[in-house]
Amino acid sequence: MKVGPKGQVVIPSAMRKALKIGPGSRVIVKLLRGRVVVEKPIISAVSVFEKIAKAGPSVSFVEPHLYEEELEQRTRA
Repeated sequence: MKVGPKGQVVIPSAMRKALKIGPGSRVIVKLLRGRVVVEKPIISAVSVFEKIAKAGPSVSFVEPHLYEEELEQRTRA
C-alpha cells in the first residue's frame, strides 16, 4: 500500500467486506506498539440514543418514594 498525498490509505475490499464497512462507516484508528490498528466500533452511542428516542416518550416524573425504594432494594442485594 501507498499513503496518498493527503495521508489516506485504501482498506482492501476483502477487509472492508469482513468488517462490513463501506462509504460513511465509522472506524477507530489506534496506535498500538508501533502499529496502526483499524477497528469497527462495537457499538455506536449515537445509534443507541436514536433507538431510545424513537422508542417512545421518556419518563418525565418519578415518585420520590418509589425512587428511594428502588435504591434501597439495590443496596441490599
